[in-house]
Parts: sequence; structure tokens; C-alpha cells
Amino acid sequence: MNNNRLKISLLFVFIWALAAPVLGDTAFAAPAAGSQEAAELPPPPPLGLDEVPVPEDNPMTRSKIELGRMLFFEKRISADGTISCASCHMPRRGFSNGRQYGIGVGGRIGLRNAPTVINAAYNDLQFWDGRAKSLEEQAKGPIQHPAEMGASEEHIARVLGAAPAYRAAFRKAFGTEKITLDLVAKAIATFERTILSGGSPFDRWKYGGEKNAMSPAARRGFEIFRVKGKCQKCHLVDEFSAPFTDNKFHNVGVGIHAKLPHVGREKISKKPRDRGKFKTPTLREISRTAPYMHDGSMNTLEEVIDYYDKGALANPNLDPDIKPLKLTPGEKKDLIAFLHALNGDLPQITAPGKIP
Repeated sequence: MNNNRLKISLLFVFIWALAAPVLGDTAFAAPAAGSQEAAELPPPPPLGLDEVPVPEDNPMTRSKIELGRMLFFEKRISADGTISCASCHMPRRGFSNGRQYGIGVGGRIGLRNAPTVINAAYNDLQFWDGRAKSLEEQAKGPIQHPAEMGASEEHIARVLGAAPAYRAAFRKAFGTEKITLDLVAKAIATFERTILSGGSPFDRWKYGGEKNAMSPAARRGFEIFRVKGKCQKCHLVDEFSAPFTDNKFHNVGVGIHAKLPHVGREKISKKPRDRGKFKTPTLREISRTAPYMHDGSMNTLEEVIDYYDKGALANPNLDPDIKPLKLTPGEKKDLIAFLHALNGDLPQITAPGKIP
């Protein structure tokens, strides 16, 4: 077998071994003897996305991804054993929850719409206000928050440490059976770096050379998105990839006139100019992640487009790029068609079976 064929064969084996546990309930197969597990990951990104950034202090391994998947669906982590990460980030709902707000332990209702986990690996900062600097830091937030999972590190160590399967999984992933919040967060973050959406009809049209991958309406919608709507200023698309976010914070007027105004980024930065600013969300899989905005106040894409078409809600910090668009009914329909063309190849992630 020549070198090129050998490389192709090895690549196929590596991709199959990575995909198998994510696509089903089976645990990850052990790497072949002598293989360098970390060197095989992360896998090549889907069409339209850049390489997945992975922190040096948390390299991606198969065993860590599988442990993260177990923990992502694990309700025992929460204080009352009823809430997991997947309770608010459901695979079947685009890794959001289909509700206006998140629901925590004891039925407590949060104050923010649960953002999708899809492509969160590319976010510079996490949460709507950007208070977490990494996926690892973000994973700790809901676990400890009293209105979400409400758990202490002692609780987590006790309930997971009582499960032989978890002790074995932590030993395999981290070389220790000692269970800490830091290791839980590292595993969950590693798993979340595999939840990617690319290869959409838009990607195949723009980056794959498939002229008919998008409908004529969707192609017209992209032109409206790019030129008349100027949406691309915040939802970035370039010649090599399309994150559909600028990873920045903008005031678009939502929540600013509430009885208790939504201050957003200002709470973190302490800068008055950041009042009412929230992180630009990705538009990938947007048709599957309703409701919309940081407060979940808009139920449909039509509502969102109408809101921006009118120029949003005026306030002193309104982003200067937001102006009335004066879209026609036909242009709005084309824009909707384009947004639906951003649904891509999501991994078919399922919950593991009961973990003893």
C-alpha cells in the first residue's frame, strides 16, 4: 500500500472511531495500542467553519469527549437530581430548550433565553453578557448557580464518586479517580467542542462550489442579508468561513425599556457605554432554536425580521448600524429562506444509557 492510500485508510479509521460514540449510545472504543490519542483530534471542521480552537491545558481526547457526553446528560449533578446540561440544551431543539427562559432545580425560572451550544467552541466569550472567558469556565456557571443546577463541588464529588462507571471514566480521561469541578468542566467543554454545525446548503453553495445547493429565494435572501440588511456587519461571513457572529456585544434595543432595564455587558465591564449590549449569537441552525433574543421575547424569525426592519427600539446606546430597512414582503420571505439554508450537518448526539 502506498503512503497516500495508507494515510487515507488511517484517516477513515480515526474519523469512524470518533463518530461512533457520538452518533449512538456505545462507549468510545479504546485507541489501538501505540496510537497517540490526542494527536488525532480535533477532527477536520465541517465545510464553512474554521479549525476548532482547543486550549493547551485541556487537549481533546476520545475518552474525555465520552466522559463529557456522560456528564452533559447527567441529572445527578444537580442539587435535586432533576436537571442536566441537556435539560436546557436539548439536541432535538437545536441544543436550546424551546422555552423563553431556562428552567432550573425546583422549577426555578431563569432570566435569560438558553443559548444554543452549537458552535460555542468558536466563541471568544461565553454567556449573553460574556462573563465567562472559556467553555470550561462557562460549564461551571450553571452547575453552581442556585437557579440552575444549584450544586456544590462536594455534592458532585459524592454522587459521581459513588458510581463505578464514573470513577473508571475519570481515570481513563484524566488519570485519576478524584472528581473535581475543574475536571467535570474540562470534560463537558471538550464534548461541547464536538457540537458543530457546518456543511449547510449555504456552505455547499458558497464554499463547496454547488451552484444549486441553495434555492433562488435563499440566494436572493443572502444578497438582502449582505447588502440591504447589512446583517453581515455583526453576523460575519468571509471568503473562507462563516461564523455568523462577530463575537462582540451590541445594543439592539431589546429589554432596554423594561421595568428593570437589561443592562447586559455593562454589568461585567462596568462601562456605561455597554448598557444594553448582548453577545451576537450565531445564525447557524437559527430556524431550530426559537424563541429568539437574549430574553426569548420573539417567537418566530418573522418577528425578528420585522423588529429589525422597523429599526429596533430607540435608546441612547442603540448600535449605530441599526436603521429602518424598509424591506418588502417578498424580501422578508427571501431572507427567511436564506436563514433556513443555514441548517447544517449536526451530529446525532444521544444520551448514554443509565450509568451505574
